[in-house]
Amino acid sequence: MKKKNFQVSLYLLVPFTLSGLSLLCVIITGRIAYDLGPKASDTPLFILWGFIVVVITFSVSMLITWLLLRPVANFIKKAEKLPVFPKSSIKSDSGTKDVLEHYTQVFDQITNILGKVEAKELFPKIIGQSKVMRGIFTQLLKVAPTDSTVLILGESGTGKELLAESIYDHSLRNKGPFIKINCVAIPDNLLESELFGHEKGAFTGAISQKIGKFEIANGGTVFLDEIGDMPLSAQAKILRILQEKELQRVGSTKTINVDIRFVVATNKDLPEMVKKGLFREDLYYRINVFLIRLPSLRERKEDIPYLSETFLENNAKSVTLSSKTLQLITAYNWPGNIRELKNTIERAAVLTETDLIEPMHLPSNITKDISATNIINELSSENMSIDDRLHEIEKGLIIEAINRTGGVQIRAAELLGINQRSLWHRIKKYGIDVTALKQSTKNVD
Repeated sequence: MKKKNFQVSLYLLVPFTLSGLSLLCVIITGRIAYDLGPKASDTPLFILWGFIVVVITFSVSMLITWLLLRPVANFIKKAEKLPVFPKSSIKSDSGTKDVLEHYTQVFDQITNILGKVEAKELFPKIIGQSKVMRGIFTQLLKVAPTDSTVLILGESGTGKELLAESIYDHSLRNKGPFIKINCVAIPDNLLESELFGHEKGAFTGAISQKIGKFEIANGGTVFLDEIGDMPLSAQAKILRILQEKELQRVGSTKTINVDIRFVVATNKDLPEMVKKGLFREDLYYRINVFLIRLPSLRERKEDIPYLSETFLENNAKSVTLSSKTLQLITAYNWPGNIRELKNTIERAAVLTETDLIEPMHLPSNITKDISATNIINELSSENMSIDDRLHEIEKGLIIEAINRTGGVQIRAAELLGINQRSLWHRIKKYGIDVTALKQSTKNVD
């Protein structure tokens, strides 16, 4: 038998609750008065005053509740009518608790919309509007105006260079030079000369004086990419310029003072490298001033449809993703992150002979069935516990259900075999951006 629920308006519930409390106070006061003198609590005047107190409390609390809730209710009604506002698929089925829950949902969605607008306006270079990325943007805005050294950790292909550029763009040094240095691309025997410069005749082939990249960056910002691959011999000299803000060209005894802000990045496990003696401990602590961990693509799957759409917009051919293709690329873990996704989308756009990318145009490693063996292999390779892996699988299933139902949460809940409230709590638990997923499905069949 279905349980019946009755909804009580907040306009009545709050005044009745406060009136009940005032009545309780009157009764307690009467009891105290009776103990002090029985006649004091038996007089009609006392009863009259008690009645007046309750009536005044009820009237005042009703007025205050109306004054407070009416603007909120009007604001929510106007917000829900806006075209940009996603239509809520979880109705307030019953109970005052659901009314408050509905208000909470609406304010969460408004915050979500404002956060996306801020992300798009402030960080046009970075494609990402998920909650985890907006958290990164918040960190970035805090550290960018300072001169603190920033250490960006993230897997290959996650966009560490774009994050470094955004730090520079929002810094007080954005009028100065921004020098990018890939520590892997420069040969070991040329690294010192490239970074610090050299004097004429300093070594064979030094036919003229050369200004190093650090000296060129004076007054600006240097981005040291893949610093984990820098040889130990160069690390000591990097440490000196970080600490003393001075350098010497190769073949010179003259000290040159420089004013540089450093942003460094790596996909290596620096603490583990320090233990193995492959990275200087003092340098690690010197660069680890403000740490930003850039999430992998599998940690922000809500951005996959948005990223794919952006890549297709920049493609020469006008093509879109089928709904099945979107489900597959959202469920895939993308070990190569954004770089792998971009290459996959470009390849699929080339292969398709129509205006639609189907699963057949994707690589076999994406379209193959997910078996228990594959899951166990991923578990062992990523050093994840079974609980973490199950949470990731559950999150993936929810995202896939939302994609398949076009963002309609009622249908997604039915597809998953859970009730609507349970789905909403899981969405909130995993920080799934339903709005981004719903928006992306508008551009597929």
